[in-house]
Amino acid sequence: MAGLSDIEWTDATWNPVTGCSMASPGCTNCYAMRMAARLEAMRQENYRGTTRKSGPRYVWTGHVNLIESALDAPYRWKQPRRIFVNSMSDLFQEPVPAAFIRQVWKVMGDTPQHTYQILTKRPARMAKVLRQKGFPVLANAWLGTSVESSSYLHRLDALRTVPAAVRFVSFEPLIGSVGKPDLIGIDWAIVGGESGPRSRPIDQKWVEDIHSACQRQGASFFFKQWGGKNKKRTGREFRGKTWDEYPEARASTPA
Repeated sequence: MAGLSDIEWTDATWNPVTGCSMASPGCTNCYAMRMAARLEAMRQENYRGTTRKSGPRYVWTGHVNLIESALDAPYRWKQPRRIFVNSMSDLFQEPVPAAFIRQVWKVMGDTPQHTYQILTKRPARMAKVLRQKGFPVLANAWLGTSVESSSYLHRLDALRTVPAAVRFVSFEPLIGSVGKPDLIGIDWAIVGGESGPRSRPIDQKWVEDIHSACQRQGASFFFKQWGGKNKKRTGREFRGKTWDEYPEARASTPA
């Protein structure tokens, strides 16, 4: 449920929740959905009930498993790591109780040597939960949302209402233009094309627009990949270089 990761912007993953549901078109070819189906087929108990067959592929059922036994993993990692929380799920989906999220928050607060990166497609619920008692703003918790096209830019407005040390957006998989996004109150932007056998194309102009917005508004810019059927071949260079910028944690109130 936890371990080192080859995701370019993090060091490790930690999954105290498994299972999810599709929230928008960016979920269509979700790698976590495919992986969960394989793990469930291998009789991995933590993934039981999370996927079902739909035509030629597997999809989320909406069932989630809360993995209490996974909560202690970060305590065992003594060296500082960037940790992607719930790479196989979404911590702020409705079936995950606020009480369980509070347990996750306690672990993160107890392990300040690590930096935790939490992504959600449900930033409105993130804001609602984190305004409850028992959720301090943690300097080592970076909170973000995914935006795959201009149809979902409203998620940035919800994210701006979340109290956080760092707020970030993942424009991945970028499957449509987001124009010139408003990044006020957003500290970091990750950009990446979709990869895999059914990947949808990315347009360089979409990346140019996001990069320009970052430069104008002071957000750090991280270009993850062009994607496609062979992401290693298409690579990670944008404008002739690799962009691996990270934000600095700061006290950040809702914008």
